[in-house]
Amino acid sequence: MKNRVGIVGVGQTHHKSKNTDCKGQELISIAVKRALESADLTMADIDAIVIGNMDHFESINYVDMWSVDGSGGYMKPIMKVTTGGTTGSAVGHAGFYHVASGLFDTVLAIGWEQNSESDTTAAISTCFDPITEREFCGGAIGPLAAQYTAYMSKYGATEEDAALVSVRDHNNAALYNPYAHLRQTITVEEVMKSPYISYPMKFLDICPRSDGACAVIFAGEDKAKKTVERPAWILGVGDCHILVHLADGIGLANLPSLERAAREAYEMAGITDPFRQFDVAELYVPASTAGVTWMEALGLCEEGGGPRLIRSGVTNMVGELPINPSGGVLATNPIGATGLLRIGEAALQVMGKAEEKQVEGARVAVATGFGGCFWSDVTVLSSSTQLD
Repeated sequence: MKNRVGIVGVGQTHHKSKNTDCKGQELISIAVKRALESADLTMADIDAIVIGNMDHFESINYVDMWSVDGSGGYMKPIMKVTTGGTTGSAVGHAGFYHVASGLFDTVLAIGWEQNSESDTTAAISTCFDPITEREFCGGAIGPLAAQYTAYMSKYGATEEDAALVSVRDHNNAALYNPYAHLRQTITVEEVMKSPYISYPMKFLDICPRSDGACAVIFAGEDKAKKTVERPAWILGVGDCHILVHLADGIGLANLPSLERAAREAYEMAGITDPFRQFDVAELYVPASTAGVTWMEALGLCEEGGGPRLIRSGVTNMVGELPINPSGGVLATNPIGATGLLRIGEAALQVMGKAEEKQVEGARVAVATGFGGCFWSDVTVLSSSTQLD
């Protein structure tokens, strides 16, 4: 890596199920303006832009050019990144690499989605082979349900374990995050009584579809230090896409792509004891069940230890390792921005700018992205340029 890279600005919209006040370009503009204001920068300070969404959802081609009125990218290099559910985290990693390589000094990364303008399930379903995959993969819910069924059978997890994750994330959003889409406190009993969508997942176990956008500003070391007092330094990134067909993941109890991506990011950052070294985590948990099954892939517990970890309460806001203080994906899911929100929220934590959702003393954080054929992205951030 040629240059150290820090995040100096983060901006996001207020997210909702249907934003009738503005269209996609305006959502993008709001996030960009808030990111620039947070770093006291203007578009003149931005060298290049990376932008992404699930472009086949809104049926907008060449979103990089279409979005210029919102992104402010007139006469600037603009790159589009679209990688399914990991679009947001991939946009963030592209922004990081553009600066780390020395190609640009300051890069604006933007993720957005106006889900109210699309049919998510129809778009996802028609991506699959109609003979071999449609029966199992009519949208994103079926494969996640199948995975938790396998995990329950192998490790003894329960539906109540997933409900604890749902309660944690929904309540964090309600109590601490004014930008979140869903802001209503819930109980385990309410989760368990909500209707089944695909056994063993129920209505309150599953993320919403949101309209919203997020923008994150990446800067080289010298620029970052001059821009803000405490940048969020990117210490490590990892990516792993291992499956060709979504049906290949049917029966998997765990998430090997996340394990490999985490290993790559941890090696780059110098993480050897994730649970002890991380102060906070912003994880892409599209269903509460994933908040149980994927903890071991991140090295936060032993194999099959997800239920014990969740039941112990250590991942709650007052616990040893708070997970998703923002409420995460279960509360807010503008798909093209969702992974970038995880990076942005983790950055705010180590910058000490997370306001009501700030974890006291947070210095090292991890953010993840998830999508498509069970692929994964991992980002390690710190308030220092290297681990102590």
